[in-house]
Amino acid sequence: MNPQLSTFWGLPTDQVLTLVQSTPAGLSRQEAQQRLSKYGANSLKQKQQSNTLFLLLNQFKSPIILILIAAAILSGFLGDVIDTVIILTIVLISGLLGFWQERGANDAVAKLLALVQVKATVLRDGQAQDIPNEDVVPGDIVVLAAGDNIPGDCLVLESKDLSVNEAALTGETYPADKLSGILPAETGLSQRTNTLYMGTNVISGTANAIVVQTGKQTEFGKVSERLKLRPSETEFETGLSKFGYFLMEVTLILVVLIFVANVYLQRPVLESFLFSLALAVGLTPQLLPAIVSVNLARGAKQMAKKQVIVKRLPAIENFGSMNVFCSDKTGTLTDGEVKIHAAVDVYGKESDRVLLYAYLNAASESGYVNPIDTAIREHKTFDISSYQKLDEVPYDFNRKRLSILFAKDNTHLIVTKGALKPILDVCSTVETSEGKTTNIADQRDKLQQRAERLGSEGFRVLGVAYRQFNCESFNKDDETNMTFLGYLALFDPPKAGIADTLKELGQLGVTTKMITGDSRSVAISIIQQVGLPEPKVLTGAELQTLSDEALLHRVEKTNVFAEVEPNQKERIIIALKKAGNVVGYLGDGINDASALHAADVGISVESAVDVAKEAADIVLMQKDLNVLVEGVKEGRVTFANTLKYVFMATSANFGNMFSMAGISLVLPFLPLLPSQILVTNLLTDFPEMTIATDRVDKELVNQPRRMNITFIRNFMLVFGLLSSVFDYLTFGALLLLLHADTAQFRTGWFMESVISASLIVLVIRTRQSIFKSKPGKYLLIATLVIVGVTLLLPYTPIAGLLGFQPLPIEFLLVLAAIVGLYILCAETVKRVFYQHVQS
Repeated sequence: MNPQLSTFWGLPTDQVLTLVQSTPAGLSRQEAQQRLSKYGANSLKQKQQSNTLFLLLNQFKSPIILILIAAAILSGFLGDVIDTVIILTIVLISGLLGFWQERGANDAVAKLLALVQVKATVLRDGQAQDIPNEDVVPGDIVVLAAGDNIPGDCLVLESKDLSVNEAALTGETYPADKLSGILPAETGLSQRTNTLYMGTNVISGTANAIVVQTGKQTEFGKVSERLKLRPSETEFETGLSKFGYFLMEVTLILVVLIFVANVYLQRPVLESFLFSLALAVGLTPQLLPAIVSVNLARGAKQMAKKQVIVKRLPAIENFGSMNVFCSDKTGTLTDGEVKIHAAVDVYGKESDRVLLYAYLNAASESGYVNPIDTAIREHKTFDISSYQKLDEVPYDFNRKRLSILFAKDNTHLIVTKGALKPILDVCSTVETSEGKTTNIADQRDKLQQRAERLGSEGFRVLGVAYRQFNCESFNKDDETNMTFLGYLALFDPPKAGIADTLKELGQLGVTTKMITGDSRSVAISIIQQVGLPEPKVLTGAELQTLSDEALLHRVEKTNVFAEVEPNQKERIIIALKKAGNVVGYLGDGINDASALHAADVGISVESAVDVAKEAADIVLMQKDLNVLVEGVKEGRVTFANTLKYVFMATSANFGNMFSMAGISLVLPFLPLLPSQILVTNLLTDFPEMTIATDRVDKELVNQPRRMNITFIRNFMLVFGLLSSVFDYLTFGALLLLLHADTAQFRTGWFMESVISASLIVLVIRTRQSIFKSKPGKYLLIATLVIVGVTLLLPYTPIAGLLGFQPLPIEFLLVLAAIVGLYILCAETVKRVFYQHVQS
């Protein structure tokens, strides 16, 4: 970076353009591409999904795997070359399977994320075009409007009523006004009125600005290590981490004990070490990261087919666990197409004068684009050519007003419209007939009652006011001593079929709550029309008086939050979470970002402003709650299938390895050689890799479910113990009934453990009987294939290399009887287990 640019806010714009080698018309496409190669992607996170080698090596990062590889190589140097080759081959095959699965998942997710990229408008070859934020480079001229994210640190070239939210960087609550100019080099960050920062967003107004810094060179990038840029872990991720640590502790204790015991029994140290390490590999669900990734990626692809794009994969699990859904009103519960019902004066009579002033205001605003102004402009057109716009104070979410100063016939007039209460608050008089006014104090109750009558009919009510003025510019402090003119009554009818959709959400165990800035009466009217339960309303004013503890008690019982300020949305979401709920929030506006961040699942729509879409975990391609319902179902399917792998890893697999560890202390030989243990583990992984395609029972989709480590631990103890009972039954049958030699014992135990672990998958994948709940096609095929491979393996040429040998028919019959009895007992235990243990 040119040293002079370190204080670019203190330089003239011409000099900055020269230093970054750009022009007001922007860069050429070719130059922009060269700079992207030079400076890298405009991102604070490095892209890793394209690094194939990194992903491959990542499959072998487990310390246990690395120690096993080292020990196997040492064994080769000591003369056991065949075992070394076999062990290394099996480890490589297992790693390649995990790599293949994860790479496919990463590629699928990258394609989905490309559908909902946040984009910036830049000038390239003098033409405005939308590009991904990551492709913005120093020297780009960005064109900004309300709702846009700032894609880099920029110098304002020209602006119009530009107001920017810099809270993420400066901590300032109120938006900062921005305009072009030169400032002293020593000006503090929060006082740099000509500078825009990456990570902030436009509240209102428009601007052209030149990008000076991108990525980690920005102010936001410099402090990124101190900021919590990484989203907090989902409940599911936290649960998996706890589960992983639990298994690690059990595995380490068991492996150390087995190794020490085998050495004490004077068995070869290296062989005992390899045996212990192979047991550790079998005990560790090393495919868990790949299985989770594949499940989530497949869930994301399925949701994409239903017009739901997942930006952050772990959010799928929270989506399925969601039991409270908070939504705005406009466009979600209603059509989102605002229409003018009437423009009336203070007596409730139709008034063209009220409509004219509203039209003047709506047609001249240059800030935040919104459907209300569009509706006013389309309702009726007026000739306003005699009015000259002089100045504007844009709408913001604290004032809730928009004011514009006009000149006409040597007089100046401020016209203001906005939410009724903020308008009445700045009025001192009311117009009773054209040109005649009276003190508003005498009329205020009547004015409020008239608005409430309109609200009770389902109309949203705005106020229109004006003031004579004698200057050519003004600011928000001049919004005072105004004259109230009349009301605008707006309507936005409920969506067709929305009542059925909300009913279906309720049947899925999801409670819908409405959060709106509209009045109490409008909110009640809408909630009754869409068929939600008897409304229990809490207004923003009432919310203001409640402590956090009091809100915690009220928030569960309340289903309508009306007249809510933007900063109160986040407080409502946090209170719901503290009350023990998994909360989803749907928002698409500038003032929704903090609530989207606070929610367990932030949901936005493709048409949302950049700042909302960036903050969301999930983006709906249509603003339709039917799409949301399908997304919730798919989230629960993904959650259920991920949990199935955890159950599989903690039942038969764990039980088999635990049993083998125990019997090794009794037998005069190792129950399985290290290479045989690894083959066992590899074969049992195959059916589990298809779990993402499995069918899910309806009862697992009908209600939200959460990660429960206690339940998983209980499941592991019960089904692991059951597996061990039949393992020891197998040991007894092989030794005492069939009098197997060492090779026969290992072959018989290998066949029984692989086949039983594969078939038990079909039992524990469902709470129902295996005859009632059919497995997915690929899971069934994989299971049958592995059973066939296991039966045939001892009769193939490679059997001798692995230390297996063909078994007599009586061995196969006894083993088949044990496996059959195991499956029947597992079905019985499963039924009893789910009757007595809550998940």
